[in-house]
Amino acid sequence: MADVLYRTPPLSAWQPALEALGEEIAGCAVEAENPVAAVDVRVDPDGCGLAALGRVLGAALPTEPNTWTPTGQGQLVWLGPDEWLVTDANALPHELEEDLSWVVSAYDGAVVDVSAQRTSLRLRGPKARELLSFGCSLDLRPAKFPAGACAQTAVGQAGVLLLALGEDDLRLFVRPSFAGYLAEWLLDAAQEFRAR
Repeated sequence: MADVLYRTPPLSAWQPALEALGEEIAGCAVEAENPVAAVDVRVDPDGCGLAALGRVLGAALPTEPNTWTPTGQGQLVWLGPDEWLVTDANALPHELEEDLSWVVSAYDGAVVDVSAQRTSLRLRGPKARELLSFGCSLDLRPAKFPAGACAQTAVGQAGVLLLALGEDDLRLFVRPSFAGYLAEWLLDAAQEFRAR
C-alpha cells in the first residue's frame, strides 16, 4: 500500500498556542488561516488588459497604491504600478493561473502561481493593531491604515504583506519559511498584554 501525503499548513504546530492567546488576552485573537490559491499578475495598467481582467474577476483591480479590493472569494491586492496579487479561497491554484493567463496573455501580461509563496495569519480584536505596533514601523491607527489599505512591510524581522480588513481585523501574508518566526514573535509580543 502506498503512503498518502497530506498537506500540512506551515503554522499547524503553532495553532494551539495561537488559539490559546485569544482565550488568554481579551481583544486579540490570532488565527492561522487555511491556504488559498494565489497568483501574481503583471499587466500594463494603462492598457485594455486591466479592464478585461477586472471583468473576469468580477471586480476592478485597484490602481491606488497600497490598497486592495475584495472579491466574492478573495482579494485583489495592489503590489506595484503593474503588479497585483489575486487570491481565491475556492479555486485550485493551477486553474486560477490558467483562467487568468488566457486573459492577460492577449495584452502582453503574465500570471504566475504563487500559492506556495505565502501563508496567512489573521488578527482580530481591539488590541490587534497595538500588538503589531510593537514590531511594525507603520502607523497602524485606523485613521492612517483604514480598511482597504495594504502595505508590504516588516513585523519583527519578517517581511509581510499586511491587509486591513476592518478596524479590528488584519491579515498578514508571510513566507512559509518565516511563518514560525512570526508566530513566535506574536506570542512573545503578547506578553506585554499579560504584564498589564
